[in-house]
Amino acid sequence: MRTISILIIFLFLSWLTCAPSWGSDNGDTYVREACSVTRYHDLCMHSLASFSHTAGRSPSKWARAGVSVTIGEAKNASQYLNKLKKDRIMRGRNRIALSDCIECFQDANDNLHKSLGILRKLDATNFDTQMGDLTTWLSAALTDEDTCLDGFEDQSSKQVKMLQNQVSRVTYITSNALALVNKLAAAGLGSLNGP
Repeated sequence: MRTISILIIFLFLSWLTCAPSWGSDNGDTYVREACSVTRYHDLCMHSLASFSHTAGRSPSKWARAGVSVTIGEAKNASQYLNKLKKDRIMRGRNRIALSDCIECFQDANDNLHKSLGILRKLDATNFDTQMGDLTTWLSAALTDEDTCLDGFEDQSSKQVKMLQNQVSRVTYITSNALALVNKLAAAGLGSLNGP
């Protein structure tokens, strides 16, 4: 009888440790809600999942998280592009396109950093102007990234494909950040004092 009791207790404790805790999916719910407005849902959820508990339901925190993640991705892409240039792997037309791409990413990074600066100091007095600036700068960053890709159209080398994949990922994440900023703009002033 004692063995059965121990076994039942053991099974119950095992079930408790393996069972999902009630209410622990709030983080998943928050990121799912935030990413619902984005074009690349899965990428958004994957890249922003770690912000779930800190951002909660705050559109301004999600917008800031989206731009922060975009800056990290753009920085990684810039480093990759600069390494390609330094290693002199690309020749001819692709080398020229690579130089243009690096310049585009410098502009994109500037616009992303300006955007994050605005998101860190949002205020009710200048909210509409700030939203306009954010939309302009994030759109410009997205255009810069797309322009980078334009230089490699109709190219199919392994290096070009890898570059295109890296840059495309940044464009998707930038698009998601822009969608989160648009959600913040739509939420309006009241969202600044929200959760």
